[in-house]
Amino acid sequence: MLRLKSWLIGVVGIAALVGCVQRPDVNGMLYDNVTVVDQLVIDENSVPIFPKKAALTTDTARRFSIELPKRCEVDWNNQSVVSVVPAEKVEIVRLGVGDALPELNVSDYEFKDLTVKQALDKLLDGTDIAVVEDEALYEKISGTISAGGLEDAVELMTKMGRVYYSYDDTLGELHLTHRAKWLIKMPKDETIIMALLDAMHGADMRNLLVNWRDKTVVFEGNYQTEREVAKIIADMSGKKYMIAWDIDVYRVYPRTDNPIVWMNLLPAFGEENVRMSIPGVVGRALVVSPEINTKTLQEFLGQQANVVLISQGTFAIPNGWQSRFDIGQCGKEERLETDLIIGATGKYGDFGGTNKIDAKIVLRTSNGELSSFNIPSSVGDNYVIIGIPTHSFVTTPETLVSPFAELVVFMSPRVISIVDGAGEIQDANELIGDALRDFLSE
Repeated sequence: MLRLKSWLIGVVGIAALVGCVQRPDVNGMLYDNVTVVDQLVIDENSVPIFPKKAALTTDTARRFSIELPKRCEVDWNNQSVVSVVPAEKVEIVRLGVGDALPELNVSDYEFKDLTVKQALDKLLDGTDIAVVEDEALYEKISGTISAGGLEDAVELMTKMGRVYYSYDDTLGELHLTHRAKWLIKMPKDETIIMALLDAMHGADMRNLLVNWRDKTVVFEGNYQTEREVAKIIADMSGKKYMIAWDIDVYRVYPRTDNPIVWMNLLPAFGEENVRMSIPGVVGRALVVSPEINTKTLQEFLGQQANVVLISQGTFAIPNGWQSRFDIGQCGKEERLETDLIIGATGKYGDFGGTNKIDAKIVLRTSNGELSSFNIPSSVGDNYVIIGIPTHSFVTTPETLVSPFAELVVFMSPRVISIVDGAGEIQDANELIGDALRDFLSE
């Protein structure tokens, strides 16, 4: 009998444990429901358990960029159609050159079909300097040095072999490598800095370390990299003008099952405010007066459709160069049009006897060119690209996006005049209207 009671007590105890999913408390209230998942009790006080994640940079950290606020914001209320900036020297300095070489003289030295290391070993034979290759260097050089200092001789031979050297005086070692590191002392104007960075990105230089306070850029590369950067700097230094574009990109949803009636733009603003109409393979580019700006354009579109700003930003190019604006980089959020790139080639100067901005605007996605427009315009004119169907960016067989939704791009070009002398800048900033255009034509 005693054993039977013990067994019954055990059964009652197990039943009580199973029934704790929902039981009254001392005041007759019910506890919250408890969930059992994979033999784990989960309630409101439980700590969430997540699967292990790979050691990759998080998406938001990867997207972080100090440049984005400089690229992706436009102050339309304080836009300057023409600005004047001082010409500043852009200096490039190689880093990590080490100590100065001993002051030794070289005379009547000849080398033929030797690697740089072999030529330097032969030159430095009898000294305490050892030549060390930090990587394999195979290119062979030939030449003769009649007379000169050791530093000049080493500089000549390494340039011939397209390698770089650094000297460690403590160890007495002359190190050779294909790659080097440089520092560029940039001008103060951020628009010119952005144009230079874009040009370097265009030359496939990605790992650029920009210090926006010191206005310096550090980069690494080989002999070809150095030549390309030197060419970019020399070309930009010789330019008198730069061209910049401020951009708004909209997705427009008509309120009815009808497309936007763009012909209503003429009675709304007057024919004199629509200067040119340029058709493309897809879409059309309008050259319009300053009367048609971001505010008035949105008011016009708002009468027929819902207008959503999906991207905004600015980019600049030296006169005669090309650059691009990535919609996704400055996008408000992930959208169908994130893949779109607006490329631009532009030149300011004489156009048939009149000073104009002669530009080619290209709309491009990862699938290729969507459309392009050759646009000559006067200073102060704006561009409005219309008629680009949103369905151009849809990749699925079916979509919820209306077939009449379209992409509208508003572009406002600016001219940046680069001049010598602070006095000239002070006078130029006081010029307005026709006087300013006369200044630009000089």
